[in-house]
Amino acid sequence: MRASVPGGVLALLLLMTGCTGNGEVTGQTQQAPSQSARASSTPSASISPSPSSSPSPSPRAVESAPEVSPSSPSPTSKSLTPEELIPLNQNLINAAWDNNVAEASRLIEAGADVNYEDETQQSAFLIAASEGYLELLELTLSNGADVHALDSFNGTALIRAAERGHADVVRRLLETDVDVNHVNNLGWTALNEAIIFGDGSPRYVETVQLLIEGGADVRLPSQGDGLTPLQQATSLGFQEIAAILRTATEQ
Repeated sequence: MRASVPGGVLALLLLMTGCTGNGEVTGQTQQAPSQSARASSTPSASISPSPSSSPSPSPRAVESAPEVSPSSPSPTSKSLTPEELIPLNQNLINAAWDNNVAEASRLIEAGADVNYEDETQQSAFLIAASEGYLELLELTLSNGADVHALDSFNGTALIRAAERGHADVVRRLLETDVDVNHVNNLGWTALNEAIIFGDGSPRYVETVQLLIEGGADVRLPSQGDGLTPLQQATSLGFQEIAAILRTATEQ
């Protein structure tokens, strides 16, 4: 015979084991797995190691790693598409007109082309020459400006600078291999334009002197009016310029 267990004792045993009379686990003792238990059940491949657990490179690997120069040119401009270059180039033209050297430098670094010409055949380089922006001119020259570039009048940057009497720009351009005797489609050289578009003031006197020293042909008749530079200066009453030209012609 099976020994009988008093009801009170049986209830106490069931409570201690966490089971009901039918063998089910009671809600009091059923618990959700702890965070540590869930973590241990996660496949190890899905757990990213912490930075502290990453293996350190061996000395051999460190020694063989290539050094990266901080001054290496950025490949930005090489990766730009023609469509991406359009706004950069146009913004560079705008910055040139504003003589915003800092913005122009930023745009050039981003890939803008100093030789890009808009629909009026203006480039940052040509604008710098005609407006007398020496710092901007230096920026364009140091970034590959084409000193032989021509504007809508088939004129060089030197002709544009001479026309405005920008002696400092003329001096800088004469340090390049620009053609000092280039003739534009009006029939004028830089020397002609410094006379006929000038006012005979000191800045034009200096411009004429620089052009002569830079190899301008003082005997070359103008294709515009057939006059020599000396005849042009004399007819306009520019006595100081005429004197300089007369001396140069006699040499």
